[in-house]
Amino acid sequence: MEEAQPAEQEETQEQQEIITTENLPTELVEIPVEINSDLDKKIVEAFLVFDHADNKTVEVREIGTVLRSLGYCPTEDEIQEVINATVSHDITGSIHLGKFLPYISPLLSARKFQPEGADRLLEAFRLLDKENNGLINKDYLGKLMMEAGDPFSKEELDEMMMIACDPHTNAIPYELYINQLLVE
Repeated sequence: MEEAQPAEQEETQEQQEIITTENLPTELVEIPVEINSDLDKKIVEAFLVFDHADNKTVEVREIGTVLRSLGYCPTEDEIQEVINATVSHDITGSIHLGKFLPYISPLLSARKFQPEGADRLLEAFRLLDKENNGLINKDYLGKLMMEAGDPFSKEELDEMMMIACDPHTNAIPYELYINQLLVE
């Protein structure tokens, strides 16, 4: 007759069934955080890219970049909320993976920080297209993006313009740009 397993032992076996370590790189296996889904695995992988100290922490200034590298588009206010909820008091200016993953995973699962759809982007660009010709002047759009709403950093703007701007016309053919965004 088989002996009943204590609840603690059953929970450990259940966790082992949830967390499959055979396909994970060594650095993911060693993380003292439950990885319960493919989304969790992607979050951990993105987080570790920005863990320059190899101590499972990321500087607070990198959190927006971590989220954007996963394809999400949080506002600066949303990034600040994530930082405030997860900042590590042990290591000043850093966020530990052990606090970040359990906080951010449910938010991303709930489809928070999703980018706008193509129709909404097209509508926004058309509002800025004063000549109604499908083009927006690079300098005009750059000024708006640096000064209005959630302003872009210089680096973010340069990265966007590298993709969006036609170097021959110094303008953004926004329908083409939206299509490029959708393909990526």
